[in-house]
Amino acid sequence: MKGEYKTKARKCIVDFLKEHADRRFTVREIYDQISTEAGGIDKTTVYRNLERLSDQGEIIKIKEPNSDSWFFQYSEDHKHCNSHMHAQCSECGKVFHLEEDFVEEFEEKVRKEYGLDVNLGKTVIVGKCDDCKKKD
Repeated sequence: MKGEYKTKARKCIVDFLKEHADRRFTVREIYDQISTEAGGIDKTTVYRNLERLSDQGEIIKIKEPNSDSWFFQYSEDHKHCNSHMHAQCSECGKVFHLEEDFVEEFEEKVRKEYGLDVNLGKTVIVGKCDDCKKKD
């Protein structure tokens, strides 16, 4: 972005989210992980940087049902996360980007059967992943 400068806080946030690109985190979780490394960063700075990164498409911001918190996830490899659906493991929190063919079929069926236009970027299917099922 023209005129944008990269601060140490921003770099710490992006680096942390890149390292855990298959997970979503709250502002508090991100702050707790990077506050020492970023040297005196406050939670407001983290939140402000997350909002900017979200607006730029570098991370995604999702409000999940049954939660008062917003969640943030690195998405540089998925710049169009607002145009497809996700699935998330209810145990470990891992996020999966769903296949376009599946999403189109699902979207069309919901539209036909219920007259509902699905907001793909905010739709998350929750279940238990194979790795977590193996742990049981």
